[in-house]
Amino acid sequence: SAQPPAALPAAPPRRRRPAHRALRVRTRRRRCRRVRRGSRDRFSCAPRRARAPLDPPVRPRASTASMSGPTGDLPVLNSAPSGRPFAALGGAPGEGTSLVKAKTHFFKNDSLSSILLPSDDSSFCGTKIMATLGPSVHDSSVLNTMLNSGMVSARVDLTWGPLEFHRNSLKLLEESMRSQRRLCAIAIDTMGRELMIRGEWQINEQGYPWVLGRNDVSVGQRIAITTRNVSADANTLPIMYPGFTFMCEPGDMIYVARYLISGAESSSVFFKVESTSDTDVVCIAQNAAVLDGLLCVFHVERSTSGTVANVQNDLPLLADWDKHCITELGKEFEIDFINLSYTRTAADVREAHEFLRSIGMTHTRVMAKIETRQALLNFQAILSEADGIIISRGNLGLDVEPEKMALVQKTLIQACNLVGKPVVITRVVDTMVNTPRPTRAEATDVANAVLDGVDGILLGAETLRGKYPVEAIQTVASICRAAEAVFDHSSHYTSLIDAAWEAVSQANATISANADSEEDAAERSSLSVQMVANANPTDLPGNQGLRTKRNSFASAINAMASFSTVASHGNLHSMKANEAEVQSLKRTPYLSKLESICSSAVRAADKVRASLIVVYTHTGQTAELVAKYRPPVPILTLVVPHLVADGLKWRLEGRSIARQCLITRGLMPFLAAPSPNGEALLEDAIRSAGNMGLLRPHDHVVVLLRVHGDFCVKIVAVGDSGKSILRMPSAHEL
Repeated sequence: SAQPPAALPAAPPRRRRPAHRALRVRTRRRRCRRVRRGSRDRFSCAPRRARAPLDPPVRPRASTASMSGPTGDLPVLNSAPSGRPFAALGGAPGEGTSLVKAKTHFFKNDSLSSILLPSDDSSFCGTKIMATLGPSVHDSSVLNTMLNSGMVSARVDLTWGPLEFHRNSLKLLEESMRSQRRLCAIAIDTMGRELMIRGEWQINEQGYPWVLGRNDVSVGQRIAITTRNVSADANTLPIMYPGFTFMCEPGDMIYVARYLISGAESSSVFFKVESTSDTDVVCIAQNAAVLDGLLCVFHVERSTSGTVANVQNDLPLLADWDKHCITELGKEFEIDFINLSYTRTAADVREAHEFLRSIGMTHTRVMAKIETRQALLNFQAILSEADGIIISRGNLGLDVEPEKMALVQKTLIQACNLVGKPVVITRVVDTMVNTPRPTRAEATDVANAVLDGVDGILLGAETLRGKYPVEAIQTVASICRAAEAVFDHSSHYTSLIDAAWEAVSQANATISANADSEEDAAERSSLSVQMVANANPTDLPGNQGLRTKRNSFASAINAMASFSTVASHGNLHSMKANEAEVQSLKRTPYLSKLESICSSAVRAADKVRASLIVVYTHTGQTAELVAKYRPPVPILTLVVPHLVADGLKWRLEGRSIARQCLITRGLMPFLAAPSPNGEALLEDAIRSAGNMGLLRPHDHVVVLLRVHGDFCVKIVAVGDSGKSILRMPSAHEL
């Protein structure tokens, strides 16, 4: 301990803290250690406490930001040098991108013995499971078990199968819903721009067609994909699209596989194009395979620079077969969703909405399927138009390099989370087509998707033709429950608040740069979120690169115009904007108040450690906004039926809203009976939740409802029976 140099003054002696201050410091340190070790709080488990939605950010994001959590400092997930995951949302390679915090998980302790304890399969599963109807589940008893195991939506795939088979499948589903007294949404998956190989087929006893014949392909075998009207043989595959030869060039990769090919099957082969002619594309097989069943063709993107170089087929978005089936099935059944295959641009989504309106299916929502690179380039515009997103990982995994697929999936899921729209992934437990247990990689894949924030899982071949459809649903549900138990709800909540403030900051900077004066900038800054939110994203044609009007991942929250904006009618007159822009802003103030109250309800549930959130809703939007913030407790959604105008008639709408809420993570919709007494509805909701085991005596419940046109959040306690509201004594009784 050498003395300091003479030129430097000696350090002053340390002052002793007063006893009361020292006690506070020690208490604060003990509290911090408890948080780091893992507190009992199921929501505020991260060291940094979630801020209120209206609080300003504590610090701006820096280029070297990292996220600190119970497991230590974690690096921020950023894009590779090519920037392709961010570019999919509108950023160009090389341009500046905002850093995005990767949501992580947490463990209450690091003991493996606690992790290996048996899971509670009776607990609520917030992640939704959609299943495809097919010959494997064409039975009422099987459908009954699937409904009770966790299936909340059934998909009819128009790519294959006659209309009568699909009609019978939906009739069986309706019988099962009535017998089990469960709601189940109905989704129709379109055929769209699918390229298929022509083959011979026959109808089985269930009315389902099976393709005859098989083709054993060896490595190096030369096979011609032809547009000629010939029969398939060992060296010829006739394709049904006449313009296919003009799409291909020597060196291209062509993927031919059985429809909904799974990892447990070998019916897929990669072909390399050797030469082309007016009618034939001669290819060399790159792997051995046994081609059987319905064969589909996918032209793999040849560009490696993040652009789209392939010539796209000119097939219509909705084939005549799609329009006929949707129209006929819509007359007999209540169709909740249309899964739009091969969505390329936002114009595709608008076209689908227009068709649905033309046939009177105005309540049906459109889920855009992202399965090509062109869809990635136009994703931001597609997201703003669609009601939800399906990440079709089978085809998308062919159009994207393997090392980029995980980053693409995480980016798409987080963008959907930011705007509060449901996102579903496909192709998760392929091997369960033939085996009763998934592989380790598949189980990990499902859990990681839940931790990323996905809303639902779509099962395809597992239930369409698989041998273990019920086991597949039960297995996926169990994996989702285990992953939800360690989902970092606090980090997710905070990331949404940070993203909203970042959008405001970017919009303020843009407005200030374009303002005529400081006074003009001050006036216009109050509308900054609307300026950002109502900017119109533009689609890219198939032969252009990554060039859009926006250049950062944070711009994904611009699509939040559908859900969250901050404005007031009184400020509209001060904005120097065109009339169309002003009119678009007049629709936003109500939504701003709605999201504010929804986020406050989630925060209130955290503070009182509630066991349930009850939401009254007419359209489902209120409940979806609550679910956007991912509370760690179920959201019991009371859908109150209401009258809507249908041309010259009126109809009672409510059942379709309740079913459509089924695909949003965390929602548990109940169809309430129309009643002027909201307290009676709440009593029924508490009783139902108690019967389901969601509540115990003296638990707290957060309720979000409207009273005389105003939103309010109230907190009630559960009585001693666990199935009623605890009534506090009135003033005169005290």
